[in-house]
Amino acid sequence: MRPTLFLPVSLLWLILPSCGKNEAPKAPAMPPAAVTFVPAISEKVVITRDLPGRIDAVRTSEVRARVSGILLKKVFTEGAEVAAGDVLFQIDPAPLAAARDSAAAVLAGAEAQAKQANQQVTRSRELVALNAVSKQDADTSESTLAIAEAAVLAAKAAQLTTELNLAYATVTAPISGRIGKAQVTEGALVGQGDATRLAVIQQLDPIYVDFTQSTGDLISLKKSSPAQSVVKLLRDDGQEYAHPGKILFSEASVDATTGMVSLRAEFPNPDRELLPGQFARVRVTTAIQENAVTVPQRAVTRGVGGVGSILLVDDTNHAQVRTVQTGEIFGDKWVITSGLKPGERVIMEGHLKARPGAPVVPEPFAPAPVTHP
Repeated sequence: MRPTLFLPVSLLWLILPSCGKNEAPKAPAMPPAAVTFVPAISEKVVITRDLPGRIDAVRTSEVRARVSGILLKKVFTEGAEVAAGDVLFQIDPAPLAAARDSAAAVLAGAEAQAKQANQQVTRSRELVALNAVSKQDADTSESTLAIAEAAVLAAKAAQLTTELNLAYATVTAPISGRIGKAQVTEGALVGQGDATRLAVIQQLDPIYVDFTQSTGDLISLKKSSPAQSVVKLLRDDGQEYAHPGKILFSEASVDATTGMVSLRAEFPNPDRELLPGQFARVRVTTAIQENAVTVPQRAVTRGVGGVGSILLVDDTNHAQVRTVQTGEIFGDKWVITSGLKPGERVIMEGHLKARPGAPVVPEPFAPAPVTHP
């Protein structure tokens, strides 16, 4: 049997406390988080809206045949610019000239009859004075003269009509603008039963852009200065059209079903770059705010219910959470309506490392350089 070892109780008390000296050491405190910040700034903010629209010509005229006949020739270049009064088509004038000459002959005959009736009235008056004819015969002569004079007036009207028809055989441009393709070809019978459409002319300078806007934005727009009523047009590639336009409030009307307002803007189009039927985006200035506080959009986070908050660096270089109210979007920034003052340092990078109330090491935010392909 092995001998049993017995230790005095006093030694056990000496050994037990020594075991606690082997506990693991505490973890060292975390260093302050490195963050970058931008100062909140106060600036002039121009609030804009990009709205879809469609381009329309200021004036569109359908050139139609006003008399019937055979189309002899087309005397314009399709797609070219024409001026008001330019000759476009020629309808065969021969039948119309013959109708005019016939009307002239009818007028000459009516005038001869009227002259004869007038002479008869003169003789009847002389004979009535001598009691050579009855008063009834004299009245009949007067009636015959009135009928003859009415026939002259009708003949003159008929002749004027034939002269107008003959003039209509030469079809001219009613307005200045760009003319499209001819709708008929030479040798076609036009104007038979209806006014045949021959071509379409569109006035392209200036040009209209029709778009819709909410009634609330329209009220703000009408309260704005004349400078704010200037609108811009965006091309398909996002670039701005070179010539600014203006809003024509006289064209406004409200859609009862949607509550939207139909507006029309007018743009110069000297180079004919804008064509009717094209879709476009109109950039409208709805408001201008002086001394608005702004911060980058990426600095604002959203919580429950869409409440906005930002992380700040206070005067003691500690991170602090601040609830803010956001307004309009201005480029890549939020307009802060309450909860932030100009100059306060807003954290841009390091949100995950910085804890509210904890110290931080702030550095000014440096945006990444823009690289072009």
